[in-house]
Amino acid sequence: MMRMDSRLSTPALALCALAAAALAPPACRPAPTARNPAPHEKNHDPARPRAAPTARRLIASDDFSRGLDQWIVEQMPGGTVNAANGALAIADEAGCTVWFRQKLTAPLTIQYEATLDPAARVSDLNCFWMASDPARPADLFHPAHKRTGELSTYDTLATYYVGYGGNANTTTRFRRYDGTGGRPLLPEHDLSDPAFLLKPAHPYAITITVTADGLTTFARDGETILSYRDPNPLLEGWFGFRTVKSRIEIKNFRVSVP
Repeated sequence: MMRMDSRLSTPALALCALAAAALAPPACRPAPTARNPAPHEKNHDPARPRAAPTARRLIASDDFSRGLDQWIVEQMPGGTVNAANGALAIADEAGCTVWFRQKLTAPLTIQYEATLDPAARVSDLNCFWMASDPARPADLFHPAHKRTGELSTYDTLATYYVGYGGNANTTTRFRRYDGTGGRPLLPEHDLSDPAFLLKPAHPYAITITVTADGLTTFARDGETILSYRDPNPLLEGWFGFRTVKSRIEIKNFRVSVP
């Protein structure tokens, strides 16, 4: 043990004290515990579980093994629509919409897989969602409706619409039909880059979302390519597949909510 000479000056005593501290064994640190966490864990409450991915609840689906009982077809002459062997098959000549019978309410997510037949015209993987008829908002399928499958007969709907690979696969566009015949097109919703057009025989994974505060998105293969925050949102209505002069196979239709 080091003895300090009482005759040393104050600065000398301070230097001796520092030397003694340096020679002393280091103090032991307690192991991290719930009461004494490691420094990088101090903001984590061990009693609180870590966040898990948000679960969604399936409210509707169709694997297309039971025919068209969940769908209503509006199609111009010359085309066919069938559901069998796990797929909805649309073969069209002059215009077709296939409506899901169930009315939907936001917030929600709509998902399905779609493939265009390379042996036919590759164009118009289109759809309506949150659609309603302002003349009869409670019943899109009222006998008095005048829709025929021709696109212009849908102009008076209030709906969101994407024409994916429209105009002979030269454009992909989003529109918000206002219910009076207006179908405004914003510049950011008018895409023509080949990256946003259709490829034959490619199985597209389509995801559409609508939030309770009016944001709607359209994504393909996990990438959101169109979005719109609606100041007057459409929060309920019907969904429909739409095409013209093409052949499309659709699988695994499902609708989920938070």
